[in-house]
Amino acid sequence: MVFEITEQQKVGLGLIGFGISFTFLGVTLFFDRGLLALGNILWLAGVVVLIGWYSTLQLFRKNYKGSISFLLGLFFLFVRWPIVGIILEIYGCLGLFGGFWPSVSVFLCHIPVVGWVIQYPVSFLNRLGRGSA
Repeated sequence: MVFEITEQQKVGLGLIGFGISFTFLGVTLFFDRGLLALGNILWLAGVVVLIGWYSTLQLFRKNYKGSISFLLGLFFLFVRWPIVGIILEIYGCLGLFGGFWPSVSVFLCHIPVVGWVIQYPVSFLNRLGRGSA
């Protein structure tokens, strides 16, 4: 499986990575508002750069429950309720990108080091889901 990534998509992936890192650091440092806001802005900018404006708007229009939850979480983050904001944003991200998880798991299993670590729990969970352990 070969994936061709353009330079613009590499920048988008980098922005998403920095956004997730800043968000994780903000949660680790007792819900620091500045880091959480910066992480969300970088993550959102990375998604726009990665898939484009039109696809991003279509994604947010198609999954309106996830979009409303994510934007409401972003609002609560800016009005100094970071715990409620992060909970709503996590729910919104799961609502927005829930359909992509099977593709992401297949992609991650093909990465050499990460795939070896992820492959066994994923196959174990698949066997549990089918009922034959």
